[in-house]
This record gives sequence, structure tokens and C-alpha cells, in this order.
Amino acid sequence: MELTPEKNAKVFKAFCDEKRLAILELLRSGEKCACVLIEQMEIGQSSLSYHMKILCESGIVESRQEGKWTHYKISEQGSQEAILLLKAITTPNVITEDTLCYN
Repeated sequence: MELTPEKNAKVFKAFCDEKRLAILELLRSGEKCACVLIEQMEIGQSSLSYHMKILCESGIVESRQEGKWTHYKISEQGSQEAILLLKAITTPNVITEDTLCYN
């Protein structure tokens, strides 16, 4: 997993909105069609599209097309990468004698 500020920002942007968190909560029970998310979230199609674009770009959600509808689910790989990212950026760099280089 490559840790870049741009990728990190996309992941955290996915989690920093109440509607996106509500969408993730709905997707926890499995794949959902956009039509179901629109109905359950009580939002318009353009609003859902906006939030799903952010979630998909982060890698946390993946999509597939079936006819005119898009189906969404939480990405197992994206979820694991988000966990590793949070752990990586919140773990202090501890310098010990073993990691120091002496001349």
C-alpha cells in the first residue's frame, strides 16, 4: 500500500460526512442497488452519485453496473487498506538504539 497525501486525503474524505457514514452503515449488510440507497437514504440521485463517487474513489466502496442501475458494496481490500492507513499514520516513530546509525 502506497501512502501518499493525495490517497490518504481521499480515504479520510470518505469518512468525514454523515451521509457517507450512513451509506457505509447500509452497505455493511451487503451489496445494495443505487435505487435502494436512494430510497433508504431519502436523497436524490444526484446527491447519491456525489457521495458514491467519493466513496468509490477512496477505494472503500466498489461498484458494478447491471443494466441501468449501479450496485455498490464495501470493498474488503479497501477496508483493510483504510485500517492499515489509520494505523500507519497514528503510530509514533520511535527511535531506538537499534535504529540509529553510528559513524
